[in-house]
Order: sequence, then structure tokens, then C-alpha cells
Amino acid sequence: MKIRKEYTLREDLQKRLKDAEFKKAWKESEVEYRLSKQIIEARLKQDLSQRDLAKKVETTQAVISRIETMSANPSIGLLKRISRALKTPLQLQIN
Repeated sequence: MKIRKEYTLREDLQKRLKDAEFKKAWKESEVEYRLSKQIIEARLKQDLSQRDLAKKVETTQAVISRIETMSANPSIGLLKRISRALKTPLQLQIN
């Protein structure tokens, strides 16, 4: 019987971060990643589907999906509506 070694996401990321081009792209996407993660976590904590959140925000499920998959550039107005729908404060800062 052949033993299969599991390859974790963390291991894959560590390997990929050795590539300078990948590392640069990874760092540049950190803001989008954090925003996406926070929206997903808040939505799931409230047991809301993307469709449920979209209804509260008065947008479409596809828009919420694009934000959560980091393939959209949401306006501050849309982020405010999402924040209100999730009953969480929106904080923006530049460091």
C-alpha cells in the first residue's frame, strides 16, 4: 500500500512565498484578503448566506460573491451598507 503524504495549504503557501513575484502579489492582495475574511466571518457568525446578505444590502448575491473572492473593488458606500447589514462598525485607515 502506497502512503500518501498530505500537502497542506500552509506548506504550499510557504513554498510559493519563496517566489519573489508571487510574494509581491500576495502582499499586494493583503487588504482585499482581510476585508474578504472579515465579511465572510461576520456573515457566517450571523448564519447568513450570501443571498441573505445581498438582500439586506440591496445588491445581488454575485456582488457579495465577488467581494468575498477578492475579485471586486467595492465602493466605500457599498462597504457602509454591508457594515450596517452585518451590524459591525466599518473602520478605514491608512498607515
